[in-house]
Amino acid sequence: MSGDKSYMNKHLWELDQELFKIIQDEKSRQKEGLEMIASENYTSLSVMECLGSCLSNKYSEGLPNARYYGGNEFIDKIETLAQKRSLATFSLDATEWGVNVQPYSGSPANFAVYTGIVEPHGRIMGLDLPDGGHLTHGFYTPQKKVSATAMFFEPLPYKVDPQSGLIDYDQLAQSARLFRPRLIIAGISCYSRVLDYKRFKQIADDCGAYLMADMSHVSGLVAAKVIPSPFDYCDIVTTTTHKTLRGPRSGVIFFRKGVRLVKPTGEKVLYDLENRINAAVFPGLQGGPHNHQIAGIALCMAQAQTEEFKNYQQQVVKNAQALCKKLQEHGYNISAGGTDVHLILVNLKSVGLSGGKAEFILDEVNIACNKNTVPGDASALNPSGIRLGTPALTTRGMKEQDLYKVADFIDSTVKLGLEIQKKSGPKLVDFKKVALEDFKDKIEKLKNEVKEFALRFPLPGHDNY
Repeated sequence: MSGDKSYMNKHLWELDQELFKIIQDEKSRQKEGLEMIASENYTSLSVMECLGSCLSNKYSEGLPNARYYGGNEFIDKIETLAQKRSLATFSLDATEWGVNVQPYSGSPANFAVYTGIVEPHGRIMGLDLPDGGHLTHGFYTPQKKVSATAMFFEPLPYKVDPQSGLIDYDQLAQSARLFRPRLIIAGISCYSRVLDYKRFKQIADDCGAYLMADMSHVSGLVAAKVIPSPFDYCDIVTTTTHKTLRGPRSGVIFFRKGVRLVKPTGEKVLYDLENRINAAVFPGLQGGPHNHQIAGIALCMAQAQTEEFKNYQQQVVKNAQALCKKLQEHGYNISAGGTDVHLILVNLKSVGLSGGKAEFILDEVNIACNKNTVPGDASALNPSGIRLGTPALTTRGMKEQDLYKVADFIDSTVKLGLEIQKKSGPKLVDFKKVALEDFKDKIEKLKNEVKEFALRFPLPGHDNY
């Protein structure tokens, strides 16, 4: 790392070949593989340019025009622009909705909401993680409070019907009347149907709870008006910006302003969410916001208002439905019977291959997905399904016929997994060993087919890093 000029002005590839090579390897992996993790996407070159800009240098604790440090004239303009564009992207009136664009990501955004409006050990209700909810919606097991959400607050999960795979709203209503939560969370991590926000609102009103939507997975679909909007019924909406929105890895919180309800006496009760949520983000949970991310939010929110973005979101859903249809034709059981959104949950119980084995063998042939619980699973550590998403593949330009081919690749890989399992037995450690030792040639053949197919579709961003 020696040289005749300071490392402060050298390119990464000049300065650290070891690190740069690893980054290049990751770029090659992305080019040569099929990225089907539903929470992942490729961001734009322009967002990457925001993330690598001088904005990383600046501290700006506080809100625009109310900072704890000087020198924030232009940072204030960027954050105000991000706020304005975030509201516009979801067609929100600034007199009725406010927004905080400082959360570092989705999990901190959710925790800030709980911190702001739910007292310690206050009650919350979210979709159970094994049924398609997210860790931050209050996941715990009989042995352990897994998420900090469950450590500091008192969660009671609601469930899906094990037969249909659909949220059991009647059971949720009954539980909420008994539990009396402070907050109900309408949000998903692996649930392939649109949420009934109107029903959620009725349930929340019946027990006096706030209603929060975590639309992190589907915010791009909401922005493009491909699926129903949570803003019509919810008090608070959180989202990440790096999934279907194709922005930076960051988080946003929207909150209602104005009149919350009118008492029988005619007295108006106003929302008091703005100050509480803003104070929870800073100074409650975070220090200085990441200004390079906030610039990326401003940019991706502008991009989300374009016709190109709307067409992309429509194609994301078409591709997910095409993938679903083809896998069903191959005989796979799709949880909830299909999809309205960007993902599907494949139940492999009838196939006889665990989610962990399916994830491993798919990864070996350059198809990235994640093992996932399906309704009725006893343990999140040994799930029976895999979650597949189409946002990243659609960003690369794939259409329905391409997803049919992807489904064929998945089917061939799962069948190869079953062949391996016959020889290895049930244990995952043995499965991996036998796969890599005795089925190397078959894996390599399928991997090369996937690679050849994937390389037909370009990635946005820098060419080789």
